[in-house]
Amino acid sequence: MTTSARGLRKTVLAAALAAVTAAVAAPPPGAAAAGTDGTGLPLPRFVSLRSEQVNLRTGPGVRYPIDWVYLRRDLPVEVVQEFETWRKIRDPEGAEGWVHQSMLSGRRTVITLNGTHPLRRDPSEAAATVALVEPGVQANLIQCPQTTDFCRVEVQGRHGWLKREEFWGVYRGEHID
Repeated sequence: MTTSARGLRKTVLAAALAAVTAAVAAPPPGAAAAGTDGTGLPLPRFVSLRSEQVNLRTGPGVRYPIDWVYLRRDLPVEVVQEFETWRKIRDPEGAEGWVHQSMLSGRRTVITLNGTHPLRRDPSEAAATVALVEPGVQANLIQCPQTTDFCRVEVQGRHGWLKREEFWGVYRGEHID
């Protein structure tokens, strides 16, 4: 084989490899964008991780590499896109990637934000403090009445009320009965 034929062959192989890489990295055709979906459920929406170990992938399928491994069951995440049985999620820190739907639960949880927050007995600034909640603590979401800026949560067996601005996992104006 001549030097020019080898060079042409390398160029063709490099172009083919680049095309395959671009096809794998591109969003899949038919992936539902925010506001639309294939399940009939709204996008975006909050859910939580079902398992102690959940792989976050760069695309919707096992052929895509694992970008991150979550080791925190019940972590609240936001579903922002759907493709077949795969869900693109966003975590509380803003990282995004794809997980299989079987790794998600409809159970609503929240995670507290910066600073220590009082868990109150009633949905009022004047209510007695039941406990102080550190940043990064997960809580089960019980209720978010439409008439208040507080949501009722359960934190490690203690029930109380946190202000919506003190945690991540509920949309502004969202009410949960």
